[in-house]
Amino acid sequence: MNTPEDHNDIPSDSESEATSATPGAGEPLTIEQQLEQAIAAQADAWDRFLRTQADLENYRKRVSREREEDRKYCVLPLVRDLLPQIDNLNRAIEACQKASPEADSPAAGLLQGVQMVMGEMVSVLGRYGTTPIKAEGEAFDPTVHEALQQVPSNEHPPMTVMMEYERGYLLHDRVIRPSKVIVSVAPPQASDAAE
Repeated sequence: MNTPEDHNDIPSDSESEATSATPGAGEPLTIEQQLEQAIAAQADAWDRFLRTQADLENYRKRVSREREEDRKYCVLPLVRDLLPQIDNLNRAIEACQKASPEADSPAAGLLQGVQMVMGEMVSVLGRYGTTPIKAEGEAFDPTVHEALQQVPSNEHPPMTVMMEYERGYLLHDRVIRPSKVIVSVAPPQASDAAE
């Protein structure tokens, strides 16, 4: 059976802390040692406080940056969904222009209407930061162009975009869709052809 007298030999927490912190066994701490420990504890607490403050400030900056980025790119899904419709309008305009309708024909009026709708869509997307990627005649840039084919050419410098299959778009500085292009390469040399 446990009696209170059995527990008298177990030191209390305050006694064990005092004895473990003493430089010698059983010697009490001097005022100077207690002061040094208190100063060290205060310095440690101040250091932890400053680190916590810095962590909090970094967290606030990161959240602010993420919030700004979310706001900046919130239209991305909508723009991705609209790009195929813009491509279809471009195809309709090109097909109608190839048919070269007469100025007074209904097809000419339809072409003009489709061009106006296309212009409005591009204008609205531009207000939200969407811009087409320039491709034809530009130097090939793998960050914004996707090469579908390489064609030898004497007329274009090597690694120049010769033709654009599908227009690419940027949302601010982020590529939504790369331009799909044909890229020029140097034609084979006469010595290569002879072999």
